[in-house]
Amino acid sequence: MLTNSVAINALSFLLDTIFGLLVLAFLVRFFLQLTRSSFQNQLAQTVIMVTNFAVKPMRRLLPSIRNIDVSTLLLAYMSEWLLQLGLLSLRDFPVLLAGNQLWISLTGLALIGIIKTSIYIFIGAVLIQAVISWVSPYSAVSPMLNTFTAPVLKPFRKLFTLANGLDFSPLVFTIAAQLIIISIVLPLEAYFSASLFLYADLIQHHSLYKNMA
Repeated sequence: MLTNSVAINALSFLLDTIFGLLVLAFLVRFFLQLTRSSFQNQLAQTVIMVTNFAVKPMRRLLPSIRNIDVSTLLLAYMSEWLLQLGLLSLRDFPVLLAGNQLWISLTGLALIGIIKTSIYIFIGAVLIQAVISWVSPYSAVSPMLNTFTAPVLKPFRKLFTLANGLDFSPLVFTIAAQLIIISIVLPLEAYFSASLFLYADLIQHHSLYKNMA
């Protein structure tokens, strides 16, 4: 029993790591293109190299719409969806017995995962930009970070930049983003997770009742 538990935990960790990194890479690539950030740096080139195996074939089926890289966004969502399904399967969730409720909740859980990762990407980018602006303002990655974070910082810069040039927008954005995660994203994630396992209990009880009958 203990051996099985250790194996399941190890497999869950590997699955979460591999698919989590894929989701992260796909989303970073999507937002780099959406914000029209420069790809002429090592970080962006690494993201392209890691994701090309899936993005290139998908673009043949689903080309971009204006500046929206739909294929890369869809790949991010599919990776998150497969991650959630894989984790459920490892937890002995009765996937094969589940009906429409499973797919509705799984779709919602994957969507919340994409939103949460996207918020964390911008929080990370803003924090990295703030640090680089202090320690190495002329870094090769600085122009990309400035363009990447501009859409989320612009509304805050209008309100939280002082006359002497002090810019508190990164701090205010980070606090606001964390509040959104705590007050909206995590409760929704908990709701979809709870609905999945409540549905699993109902399936198991129904199966047990049929076997007894």
